[in-house]
Amino acid sequence: MKNKALSSILQNWIPKIFSFLIAVFIVLTVRFMNVNDRIVTLPLEVILPEGYTAVSLVPDTVDAVITGSDSIIYLVDPSEIKAKADFSSVSAPGIARVPVSLDYRDDVYTRDGLVVSAKPSSVRILFEEK
Repeated sequence: MKNKALSSILQNWIPKIFSFLIAVFIVLTVRFMNVNDRIVTLPLEVILPEGYTAVSLVPDTVDAVITGSDSIIYLVDPSEIKAKADFSSVSAPGIARVPVSLDYRDDVYTRDGLVVSAKPSSVRILFEEK
């Protein structure tokens, strides 16, 4: 009994694997075919450290990339997304890099399958002591 089951599985294994791979490819294609990006420019709130002066350019905007279905991404109100870069923990002169954090209502976006990310994902500023 075990031998028959094993031989039926192993018989014609090349077409079976090929069919499985084609099915996976079709599922992934249909899943990601309707996924698009919407890019909106947001004002960036930069929190500078006390006792240091920014020598390099301090960015004032950042792009937010909203990824999801075409029917939903254009319904998102960009004014509800806040971008912030917090340099308050800088404790030495030099170049500091911090990630850009986006504040928004997670429940609304994740429920509809949307992903929101910042571009660039981090900000660099050169600081020197005052």
